[in-house]
Amino acid sequence: MSFLAARSAFKVAGRTSRQARLYSSTPAYQTYKAEQEQLAHHAAGTTDLWRKISYYACIPGIAVCVAWVYNAEMEHKAHLDHLRVENDGHLPEIPSYDYLNKRGKPYPWGMNSLFFNPHSNKDMTMEPINRKISL
Repeated sequence: MSFLAARSAFKVAGRTSRQARLYSSTPAYQTYKAEQEQLAHHAAGTTDLWRKISYYACIPGIAVCVAWVYNAEMEHKAHLDHLRVENDGHLPEIPSYDYLNKRGKPYPWGMNSLFFNPHSNKDMTMEPINRKISL
């Protein structure tokens, strides 16, 4: 019996020592650890770079775009105010061209567009339905 126990213990000891040598090597772990530290250092530098780009390029760029759009809209508003003054407080009637606002049948919500604005869109409820639709 003792012979079988010794033989079994010898086999188990041989397997565990072989596994320990094959799967745990200190130089490979050190290489992996060095690569991870280098990767973390690179990630910190890249994060800092993009933070600086955001603060010093994107935010001022957005501010410049906001200023430009504000000026363009103020010019547009001044032009509309000028048209209202010339036409007794109302905007001139939009010409009804044949190719604009064609409706074969009303939308489920009515003749106007879904986001109808009476100040800027033509009211299509009074227009007849144009049945001639050419492809």
